[in-house]
Amino acid sequence: MHQIMIENKKPIASKRFTVPLQIIDLHQDGFHPLLNIKVFGKPFTVVLDTGASKTAFDKSMLLMAYQNAIVTISDRLSTGLGTNNMESSTAIITDMYIGKLLINEFEVAVLDLSTINNAYGQLGHPEVLGVLGGDILMKYKAVIDYGKGKLFLRKNSSPLERG
Repeated sequence: MHQIMIENKKPIASKRFTVPLQIIDLHQDGFHPLLNIKVFGKPFTVVLDTGASKTAFDKSMLLMAYQNAIVTISDRLSTGLGTNNMESSTAIITDMYIGKLLINEFEVAVLDLSTINNAYGQLGHPEVLGVLGGDILMKYKAVIDYGKGKLFLRKNSSPLERG
């Protein structure tokens, strides 16, 4: 007869974060959810973009926020955002807050998003630092509630964080 040992594991604790969304009307071209974040201690607005596979920031706005940001040219071309051959770079962001959720050291695509900001400006909307993409949304198990205008994120704490 075989005996099966079942390991007794503690459940993984998770912390929930709620972030308000501002839903903007693109005047007969749909809606975009915007949210406020902090990068390098400075406030910015980003578009919540479920169609973007990766979070991307505008190069000039990123360098204005933090002149010492290290932007590395990528050998890949970015697709989407109205083009399929946009030159891209990457940067490591060391302190981004989405509400009270701190995201340490992650890579963002760095692109020229001036055409998006020009279009937003013509519609009377604020400039955006970039788009919050699927990389962050998936990692933090995002749930978007358009009716309540809220983004819900969840962060699992590691055993070291729980003690």
